[in-house]
Amino acid sequence: MAASEYPKLNLSKSMSMFEEAQRLSPGGVMGIRRPYNFIQGEYPIFIDRGYGGHIVDVDGNDYIDMLCAYGPVILGYDEKEINDAVKRQMDERGFCFSLVQPAQNQLERALIDIIPCAEKVIPVKTGSDATTLAVRIARGYTDRAMVLRCGYHGWHDWCVENHGGVPEETLELTDEFEYGSLEALEAKLKEHAGKVACVIITPVGHPLAKPVMAPPKGYLEGVKELVKKHGAVLVFDEIRTGFRAALGGAQERYGVTPDLGTFGKALANGYAISCVAGKAEIMDVCQSKVFVSSTFFPNSLEMVAALKCLEILKREDVPNSIWARGTKFLERLRKVVADSGCPATVSGIPPMPFVTFDKAPGDEEKAYKARREYFYTQTIRRGLFIQPFHHWYIAHRHTDADLDKALWAIGEALELTMKKYPVGKV
Repeated sequence: MAASEYPKLNLSKSMSMFEEAQRLSPGGVMGIRRPYNFIQGEYPIFIDRGYGGHIVDVDGNDYIDMLCAYGPVILGYDEKEINDAVKRQMDERGFCFSLVQPAQNQLERALIDIIPCAEKVIPVKTGSDATTLAVRIARGYTDRAMVLRCGYHGWHDWCVENHGGVPEETLELTDEFEYGSLEALEAKLKEHAGKVACVIITPVGHPLAKPVMAPPKGYLEGVKELVKKHGAVLVFDEIRTGFRAALGGAQERYGVTPDLGTFGKALANGYAISCVAGKAEIMDVCQSKVFVSSTFFPNSLEMVAALKCLEILKREDVPNSIWARGTKFLERLRKVVADSGCPATVSGIPPMPFVTFDKAPGDEEKAYKARREYFYTQTIRRGLFIQPFHHWYIAHRHTDADLDKALWAIGEALELTMKKYPVGKV
């Protein structure tokens, strides 16, 4: 049976709340959660609850969520084991003190046991905290200022994509290079010879709104060799790949160990915690030379959540399970896209699939944007929550039925997209 358009979702409560939100806060909601990063008027803005691999918005619409809160939800929503452990800590021991609690040592031992580069660990709260601390450590260790970056590393001044409010002098201390090209990195290292404190790179390339790229054969090894040759510190930003690509991150999966690694998102299945892990010699600059402090970094609830999450990841072999299921999902996704005839690219690694729309010969310049907008309109109406500009995720609690329905929704959306926007007719 041919696919047909689904009606627009009822989002009246979301829209009403958004009107109020804009009176309360600039833009109503912040950053990548703003409506223009989705399809305006088609996506919900406020979520009521989550369960398993699903979310439910304030209007009662239920979605298979393959955005997974932008990555923290590696298991599923409302994980009872984790929540119960956190509640026990809260009720029996408390969580915010002038000094640290034993959970900090326990978590650091657990991370050192599983992350290849981890000889010492510093827990912080967000991905941006972790990447910024890694850069500060590298600068303190090398007594150099320049940072070479490849990938999205957060919202702090040294790496933010939107430069509003950032001094030009700060921006001049960071330079970007292209993922996958050793020649591009070598050229930057030579250009800034003797000044580079660190090279920070996402070991899996995931540029905004573009195909996700697994590291080409020999690439990460080549990066490591070049960085060492120039006396800089190599940092793997594993905020997204940590505990997903493998339990020890992409560095474990691809067999290349950096000097420092940053981890977050999936570490505690949604609780706000991240960390920098790395070689003791480099990390030890934080004993006195490099300052790091926060009232909330030592809070134990997130550490307890992380410990329980890591326990479940090991016990249920979650990274390998997600990798195996994601491999099958990507194979089927490639067939669905190929069969549709749509000019689109399937990319990603098994835990992080993505579809991007291509500029096809014979099309008008903006045809791919029209197809993208229409495609994501049709998928959200079918109860699949994915994002046009950010790769997707597979969570442990996504059922086979969830993944089957996701592929069905994608297939129907592509069929309708090609009927509405055939190649050469847009």
